[in-house]
Amino acid sequence: MKLSAFSLFSILLISVSSADEAPNVESFTQCLNENSKENPISDAIIGPDNPSFKYTFENYIKNLIFVSAPKPIIIVTPKHESHVQATVICCKKLGLQIRIRSGGHDYDGLSYTSKVPFVLLDMFNLRSINVDIPSNTASAQAGATLGELYYAIANKSNVHAFPAGVCLTLGLGGHFSGGGYGNMMRKYGLSIDNILDAQIVNAKGEILDRKSMGEDLFWAIRGGGGANFGVILSWKIALVWVPEKVTCFQVDRFKEGGAIDMLVKWQEVATDKLDRDLFLRAMLMPGTGEDQKKFVKAVFVGMFLGDKARLLTLLSGSFPELGLKEEDCNEMRWVESTMIWVGMKPGLPVETLLNRTNKASVSYMARKSDFVQEPISKEDYENIWNIMIENGAVGMAFNPYGGRMSEIPETDTPFPHRKGNLYKIQYSCNWKEKDAATARKYINLTRSLYKAMTPYVSKNPRESFLNYRDFDLGSIGSNGNGSFKAADTYGHSYFKENFERLISIKAAVDPENFFRFEQSIPVCKEASGKNVCKSV
Repeated sequence: MKLSAFSLFSILLISVSSADEAPNVESFTQCLNENSKENPISDAIIGPDNPSFKYTFENYIKNLIFVSAPKPIIIVTPKHESHVQATVICCKKLGLQIRIRSGGHDYDGLSYTSKVPFVLLDMFNLRSINVDIPSNTASAQAGATLGELYYAIANKSNVHAFPAGVCLTLGLGGHFSGGGYGNMMRKYGLSIDNILDAQIVNAKGEILDRKSMGEDLFWAIRGGGGANFGVILSWKIALVWVPEKVTCFQVDRFKEGGAIDMLVKWQEVATDKLDRDLFLRAMLMPGTGEDQKKFVKAVFVGMFLGDKARLLTLLSGSFPELGLKEEDCNEMRWVESTMIWVGMKPGLPVETLLNRTNKASVSYMARKSDFVQEPISKEDYENIWNIMIENGAVGMAFNPYGGRMSEIPETDTPFPHRKGNLYKIQYSCNWKEKDAATARKYINLTRSLYKAMTPYVSKNPRESFLNYRDFDLGSIGSNGNGSFKAADTYGHSYFKENFERLISIKAAVDPENFFRFEQSIPVCKEASGKNVCKSV
């Protein structure tokens, strides 16, 4: 499917400030001041004439495709919860759309750009964290990053942690509300399975907690995308136990070294047969040798909640083909493993977790996702391997399921990808050149590999992970009022049958469809007895 008018490569060619189309910065600023008298908001307002406007807009962009995207008419960087309330109230009053950014990892830029006049609500100032070890809980504001959360937990305890993502600069607002996928999910589930409470600003500008928002909305924001329903202010989470030492390792194999046989075996054991203390990711990474010959390498990366002696004993019985050796294993504190997992050098101070932007990881990129529910045969892996060599640019990461993920019903949260999945695929392509032709080339290569994988992945619907936003699944336009057919496509890919319940909750809590964007939950003008939209 081709992208709509909001295509990634057209954005590379557009540099339009929506402030030129909607010259109401002054009236919006006046409204903000009038609605923030008790907590002055002036220092949180960054207009297009402010010297820091460009820096603020670009600082949290992880996909460089969107550096040249249409800009907001104004950026609000709230320093108090009332600033968020005022922003919602004033956007609604003046007919402006709102985009909400906590970390900037939105692969398709929906959290910080639009083709209609909009206000960017950038949450990075709201990042306080309070860890309470006696109650095994923590509270964290939406603008905090995972690195900051992990650092705060480790400052209080070596045996407490939280199951969440491995990318340390993810903002908690979007990461948790989309699911919170990480390398302890086989042991403890996703982030959303360990959330106790939340605060949200609704379309009326009210601050609600779990009790006042009700169980339906609390259900919806844990995996249904918080920006569909309001602005997430903070989360209360349940901490989990980890041993004082965990073990990380990596094993690389080429085809000549039996990589494909290892992949077939990995499929068999990495989910249901391996101890749930072990998360073992497999990656297929393309490359080019010194002789300019293309190759693919299989990389197996693991994190084990225990020492290396127990790990080696476990794998010698269940996965000897991996060939893991003692010298491959590195024991460390859990908090140190969070840095090793993303490729940082051993021995770095834990304060490294407080780096909020990590510019080294910023590039032009394309991402997609899939879910595998039936084992892929050796013959088919041979075919995939050859396709990847010819493609030469797009890698795949396989994240195993099983354990706790197979025990949680798919209706417990909007995130439906539970029992029945063997692993999730992330398609990944990065490049450094900024021209549109290069972007078109690599985006098409990503689409090509995704298409080639069609026979091997989930069907009816072909499932996708919400936090890997994919515009190829459809769009209802910047105004969020397009055809329900498009919404039905991406809605069922992200949420399966949970989409119908999300539609019902959206109609109840935001009937005017204030919180809308290109892939938002639609508000129905008509609905059948099954709460299925007929039109929008």
